[in-house]
Amino acid sequence: MNAIVFEHVPVAELPLAWREKLARSLHVKVTVRIEEEEPSTSAAQNFVTDDPAFGIWRDRQDMNDVQAYVRRLREPRFTRDGSRNDDPTPGSPDKPVGLS
Repeated sequence: MNAIVFEHVPVAELPLAWREKLARSLHVKVTVRIEEEEPSTSAAQNFVTDDPAFGIWRDRQDMNDVQAYVRRLREPRFTRDGSRNDDPTPGSPDKPVGLS
């Protein structure tokens, strides 16, 4: 791993964002060490839970395509152009209220 070290740097010469984090007198001298970081693994790989409810729907075949599933849920309520699909007689036997 490569590193660059700047010693005895006056705080006044640091970038403003760094100076604000240090909140020290501008006359103080600091050592700045810059190192290359290892690539981090994705959050999904590091995710751990012991919640028994997590993943209970993972085997649902009707939810493989989440966007299509949600589209089917919303379809009775909205038309393709985004306007509401209001039934003049909500609760009628032909079109029940809520999700179908």
